[in-house]
Amino acid sequence: MVHRILIVAAVAAEADSVSAGLAAVATPAPEHVPLPGGLVLRRHAAGDRARVDVLVGGVGPASVAAATGTALAHASLTGGEGGGERGAEHGADRGERPHDPPYDLIVSAGIAGGFQPAAPLGTLVVSSAIVAADLGAETPDGYLAVEELGFGRSVHPVSGALTGRIAAVLAAGGVPCAVAPVLTVSTVTGSARRAAELAERHPGAAAEAMEGFGVAEAAAPYGVPVVELRAVSNAVGPRDRAAWRIGDALDALRRGVLLLGRTVFVEAPCT
Repeated sequence: MVHRILIVAAVAAEADSVSAGLAAVATPAPEHVPLPGGLVLRRHAAGDRARVDVLVGGVGPASVAAATGTALAHASLTGGEGGGERGAEHGADRGERPHDPPYDLIVSAGIAGGFQPAAPLGTLVVSSAIVAADLGAETPDGYLAVEELGFGRSVHPVSGALTGRIAAVLAAGGVPCAVAPVLTVSTVTGSARRAAELAERHPGAAAEAMEGFGVAEAAAPYGVPVVELRAVSNAVGPRDRAAWRIGDALDALRRGVLLLGRTVFVEAPCT
């Protein structure tokens, strides 16, 4: 059985780090698979054990949700093998049924701001929940999440079995990690006041990024599990670009993906 993984990054630099990690355990030169809308999958094959597709999905929850939805729809229609009837036939040859999920696991991966002291710079944060941190309403009595307004959802929980496996692999490989909620925001935090508000509203959160919830929303109708993997490049709070460690965070992401490519991505089940 070939395990099918989709890793969604926001920008090319993050996808490059992911591909660099996969190159040590899979095809160093991935196949490029065009998708509708000008998107392109980088397809890495780990022998006959796993296929890992890497997608640059864009910045923010809306862009990445659209891109992830496109990749999922394409994989559902083609069996993940390319396009049209030929792809569907290949899917049938592998024993896949039309209602099978198009991927076994989706990873929203990239760099992020870390809440201090929970996630120091260079830490990999594995999401225990993917949270839309500002999807709701301000009221005279404080913030109300969309659930409290009586519609929608703002949280996608992640399987503890999955996060536990990922964290164990990272720790064994010497990569500092934390398992905690990861917040999705549309506006990156730039003040101590905002950081404090988010920390109070979402106790235990360890990282802030801009895409995870969009990926999770796109995956939910297909029944595909999603986990967020974020390498901390800066502290959540006042913006001090001189203190950012983007290169170190991208390297931590690469090392984390290398470790997972040897273990979790090729093991069953992925949840």
